[in-house]
Amino acid sequence: MPYPFAHFMFFMYCFSTVAVYTTIRSNLHHKLTLKDNLHILLLIFVGGFSSLLPDIPAVYNYFVNDNLQHTMFWIIPTHSLLFSYFAFMLAVFIGYAVYRDLDKAAYLGVFAEAAFLSHLLLDDIAEGALTYLYPLYNEPISVFSYMDMDYSDIGFSNYIIACYVSIFFVICVMVMSIFALNKLGFEFEYKSLK
Repeated sequence: MPYPFAHFMFFMYCFSTVAVYTTIRSNLHHKLTLKDNLHILLLIFVGGFSSLLPDIPAVYNYFVNDNLQHTMFWIIPTHSLLFSYFAFMLAVFIGYAVYRDLDKAAYLGVFAEAAFLSHLLLDDIAEGALTYLYPLYNEPISVFSYMDMDYSDIGFSNYIIACYVSIFFVICVMVMSIFALNKLGFEFEYKSLK
């Protein structure tokens, strides 16, 4: 299991690179106001919290049960798509409270969902199997496990399909993050060549 700082940095620098780049560039050119900086801090808080949300039960278990068990919240596995609903809804609630605009709140929810999914992907890369599909399928699934096998063991075509599926999941999380950031005001500036 990667440490919390690794999850936060993985999300910020792999999936929120557009926001990091735009923020640094705008600060260097002194284009940001106090309101802009507060908006950026909100995004960092929501993304950081959502990227750490699957491991939140570890905090409770550390103080109450003297262990670091972090895979269950009551009966729901925290490393599942069902639990990611909490990250999405919490971010939508916070976004609506701050922006008073349901569209921006929904984009903040998509951003939080991308942060949550980046945590799952990093854990899957590091450990292997997670219960992504709970309650539909309760057995652990690993998206990246076939990429670590020799293709002679599983067959070349199965290996290629597993590679495409693994990369597809990473790209989906990146696109979710870039889409949400674009709708929240972060974008690269394209200048037409003349």
